[in-house]
Amino acid sequence: MIGILIPAHNEQDLLAQCLQAALAAGRHPRLNGETVSVVLVLDSCSDRSAEIAAEFPIHVLHIQARNVGAARSLGAQWLLKQGARWIACTDADSLVAEDWLVAQLALNSDAVCGTVAVDDWGSLIDAPAQARYHAAYEACDGHRHIHGANLGISARAYRQAGGFEALSCHEDVQLVKRLQACGASIAWSHRPKVTTSARLDCRAAGGFGDYLKSLLALPAPDQHQLDSRPDTL
Repeated sequence: MIGILIPAHNEQDLLAQCLQAALAAGRHPRLNGETVSVVLVLDSCSDRSAEIAAEFPIHVLHIQARNVGAARSLGAQWLLKQGARWIACTDADSLVAEDWLVAQLALNSDAVCGTVAVDDWGSLIDAPAQARYHAAYEACDGHRHIHGANLGISARAYRQAGGFEALSCHEDVQLVKRLQACGASIAWSHRPKVTTSARLDCRAAGGFGDYLKSLLALPAPDQHQLDSRPDTL
């Protein structure tokens, strides 16, 4: 069984499209009929997210932590108990490609770190900030970006690395660092496709939205990227 893990905090505007895309990825013919289970972890939601989620054939968990790491951890634990061999993570403001799961699994690695493309820059992100983003972002194989919106891990490697920590931000980066420390094979690939939102009212302080806001003033370091490149993967 393959699991898709999505944490959400007040995502009523974008959630339906996210779930539609995830379910479509789970129906891809090249998965050969393998069961794909989507788990949505609603964290401290006060909007219509739960009502929207009820319209889809998914599993919904509730948590009152206001902590994305805790939400991801809860969802991962649930999927592992259901027998998931692979956990594919994305975000509730993101859209995975139809062949997203197929592309992750085809890399034959313990974990896959994928890139993201911004769906719609909107009017809040000016042209110079967009240029700074594209100059710093490596949308290619061999990148070193880490996004919870496009991350896949085998069940074995996830358990060996100790899983997601209950961090309010960068729980994905910490997990990848521990995977590397355990000697896991990691594919840094541009093939699994995910588009994400350029919104500035981000749900996690210090996350992708705050990084985009920082580009409006000055070039900023990408905190969703490892500090150094190992000699071998």
